[in-house]
Amino acid sequence: MYKIVKGKNFHADETCIIGYMPARKIKDYNLYIGDNAVIRSGTVIYLGSRIGNNFETGHNVVIREENTIGDNFKIWNNSCVDYGCKIGNNVKVHNNVYIAQFTIIEDDVFLAPGVMIANDLHPLCGECMKGPTIKRRARIGINSVIFPHVTIGENVLVGAGSVVTKDIPDNTVAFGVPAKVHGSIYDLRCRMGFKERSYED
Repeated sequence: MYKIVKGKNFHADETCIIGYMPARKIKDYNLYIGDNAVIRSGTVIYLGSRIGNNFETGHNVVIREENTIGDNFKIWNNSCVDYGCKIGNNVKVHNNVYIAQFTIIEDDVFLAPGVMIANDLHPLCGECMKGPTIKRRARIGINSVIFPHVTIGENVLVGAGSVVTKDIPDNTVAFGVPAKVHGSIYDLRCRMGFKERSYED
């Protein structure tokens, strides 16, 4: 037996599936979703995950089993969180994003549209599957690809269309194919002139 626990002010559109049975055998099939969830049409949430307060999806989102997700998680249209991931608080995931199994995403991370995350160094082997670790306040640009096992440091900005194959240190700007460090986030200026620096506390 299993239970589906929904917090206060829970809303899911009629075409959502809340509590889809995984094909994999897992230890805990219970599903917990916190207060103030807004789950839009076409979304499928599998059994066996814990999701915090203020969870919000776009349309046609998939959240697989054995995920631990913090508060204020926003994920938009046609994006997928595969199984076994750990996601912190205040994470925003845009449209058409794939988060591979066993990925770790810390607090306040932003994934732009089309970000693809990989987790297998030897596809179809499965023996060394491990997604990347994306640390606090990192921002990943549109259509970037993040390789397995890498660590993207705190406050990192990854430029659009990059392919990240190696670790990126904290507080840096990286871009390219493969992505390389090109400077510090603190050297970036706001091109629109709204403030002196683009990234500052």
